[in-house]
Amino acid sequence: MARFQMSSDPAAMRYSALAAALLSATQLLIIPAVAAAPEPRGTLRVGITGSAPFVLSGHGSRGGISLEIWRRVAEQNDLSYDLVEQPTPKQGLRAIEMGEIDLLVGPISITARRLDMPDVDFTQPYFLGKSGVLLPLSPPSLVSRLSVFFGWAVVSSVLVLLGVLLAVGSLIWLAERRRNAEQFPRAPLAGIGSGMWFALVTLTTVGYGDKAPVTRTGRGLTAAWMTISLIAVSSLTASLASAFTLFLTGATETAITDPAQLQSRRVAVVSGTSGVELAQRRKMRVVSADSLAGAIDLMLEDRAEAVIFDRPAIRYYLKKNPDLAIRLAPFTLTEETYGFAFRSGDPLRNALNVSILQLQRQGQVEAITNVLLN
Repeated sequence: MARFQMSSDPAAMRYSALAAALLSATQLLIIPAVAAAPEPRGTLRVGITGSAPFVLSGHGSRGGISLEIWRRVAEQNDLSYDLVEQPTPKQGLRAIEMGEIDLLVGPISITARRLDMPDVDFTQPYFLGKSGVLLPLSPPSLVSRLSVFFGWAVVSSVLVLLGVLLAVGSLIWLAERRRNAEQFPRAPLAGIGSGMWFALVTLTTVGYGDKAPVTRTGRGLTAAWMTISLIAVSSLTASLASAFTLFLTGATETAITDPAQLQSRRVAVVSGTSGVELAQRRKMRVVSADSLAGAIDLMLEDRAEAVIFDRPAIRYYLKKNPDLAIRLAPFTLTEETYGFAFRSGDPLRNALNVSILQLQRQGQVEAITNVLLN
């Protein structure tokens, strides 16, 4: 065995002690770092669920907004994975709890109830969506065509016109009843009736000439009425033109124009989605379906009055089926954030969040969305 003799030189001894201290410190830094290094992950079991445009299937391949974003996240982190179909988001989250899959990819809404699940966690949101409402378009009938003439716009215009004619006719009668009793009798009913007839003839510019004021007051009122009638005619014409347009085209829509009107109504939702929770919270009568197409069929069969689903998915469905007698309501029920779900405590969480944020800042998420929605 080789022996080492310690030098008696004080400087050499100091250098030796310093080298030993540096070696010990280096070992203390290296050993924990090696121990803390994550073990290589095997092939991930990634569940997929959702409808177009977030998850698309066809011709042996899968795509969609959610899957395209996941693929880029997986490429950035060098992850290998197998895709496992999940019937609904609810069943996919259950599979994460049971350890049957590692992640769940799709339009998974991050709701308070889901965040409260102890064994499930979510990534940074990758998409901001909205809950939309799909409504039926009623086929035109004779009754629906005629009903446009009894709408508030037409009725209010007619009532205002009658009120103005009554006021103008009464004023003309008061001004003319003494000096022009032949044309405007002194009796109130006959006199006011004659005054209204004169006001109507003046309004329509027919000009029969059977009645005319002779007093200065009467002529002054008539001049003022001729000017005002220009505005009255244009307003009434606009209302009647709109009514006749609707009558000829037969365009009729459902009476639901506000989210509050959905309360207590039969609403079709897709089972296992956040739409079920939303409908229950707003006190709607839930009618369940297995898919968006099935929910729409329930509405078209008059078994539901509306459909609640993701607004982007509804827009995509309408784009692919433009001939259906349905329309997207102009209002939304709520905003939702979509994220990827995984088991709580998974060490991939930070890496996934960083990748999602990078994709968003680089504009890749927006580019993917625009391609599939527009």
